[in-house]
Amino acid sequence: MTPALPLAVLGLVDAAFSGFRAFAGRDARIRKHRANAHAALRGLAVGAVLLLVPALAAVLCLLAAADPARAHAALAAGGLGYLLPLAVYAAAVLLSLAAYFLLPFRASTLAMVVGLGPLTLLRPVAIAAACLAAFLNGGGWTSLTVGAAAGAAVLSVEPVVHRRWYRQVHTRRGQTTATT
Repeated sequence: MTPALPLAVLGLVDAAFSGFRAFAGRDARIRKHRANAHAALRGLAVGAVLLLVPALAAVLCLLAAADPARAHAALAAGGLGYLLPLAVYAAAVLLSLAAYFLLPFRASTLAMVVGLGPLTLLRPVAIAAACLAAFLNGGGWTSLTVGAAAGAAVLSVEPVVHRRWYRQVHTRRGQTTATT
């Protein structure tokens, strides 16, 4: 089994959340479901484009390999290694999200502060662990390179979406307005 599909799904879901995070806190309206969905779709679109880079890197590695079957096996082993830390991280995020949505107000606020906040800050650590696991699981340098490209892609989604759609623009009189 190739881990490409589960990794792509995780990357795209992460991209959608990154789009939401780029928008979060920029709108004081109470009912902003449409704006949240729009931000998530922007993140999804940017993530889909950026995730083409590691996919292209993997295809080029397979095309340039002297033994494509061996290169495919190494990429698959590295992909499985990459998937394990990300699956653990995704499970922790899902558990925190479930607590946020299902618990009473105070407990859900605690779940947000204790769970989702620190987990967002640990995203780069989870990706670094995934890259290391891809290398150590038998993927070698090729899998590490593809994994690093994938990690850079998913970590770039939020800044790209923020800069493109939600950046603050300063006017001459010191007033700040948001661009949309």
